[in-house]
Amino acid sequence: MIGMNAAGKGLLALLIALASLTPATGQGLQQGWRFAPPPGITMVQSKPRHALQLQGNSQVNPIYLRQVVRYPTSERSGTIVVDTRAHFLYFVLGDGRALRYGIGVAKTGFEWRGTHQVTRKAEWPSWTPPAEMLRRRPELPRHMAGGPGNPLGARALYLGSTLYRIHGTSEPWSIGQNVSSGCIRMSNADVIDLYGRVKLNSKVVVL
Repeated sequence: MIGMNAAGKGLLALLIALASLTPATGQGLQQGWRFAPPPGITMVQSKPRHALQLQGNSQVNPIYLRQVVRYPTSERSGTIVVDTRAHFLYFVLGDGRALRYGIGVAKTGFEWRGTHQVTRKAEWPSWTPPAEMLRRRPELPRHMAGGPGNPLGARALYLGSTLYRIHGTSEPWSIGQNVSSGCIRMSNADVIDLYGRVKLNSKVVVL
């Protein structure tokens, strides 16, 4: 990529990421979407044994596609309810309905529950791994600028004073999986949609 500036490289990376979102040959929406992992990476259902394996599911169940569903709740419209066990995030619309998104949630040992507020919203956020994460994975960068290659994806909603976020991901195969260190993952398309609906100080309930 000689002569390509940073903006050009970022665009190329985004196009490559989008190119990987390829529906499986001969399969319609009803049977799910199949995503290809990065070149050289194999998908496994169990814990990865080395760096060239990725835990996830290349066949994304259509149940995790964004859709309006019946959702009787006492929470007011505009509230976010995260059902970590079912891997769903609900944006309450009112009148017994909610917009439901598929999500990736915390790995075993990193689960949490609670009620917070959206205290910050960011587009293409930068990422600074917390000290605890760096102790577990010292190979991580100390800081990463926002962009298509950033693990926080296209948008992030920050939850109170916690280290947790609802954020995008360039790894759509991780939706429906227990993959994170506590953050709630959404596809980039879904987090962009949610970002446009959510207001600052909105209530977030994590179950």
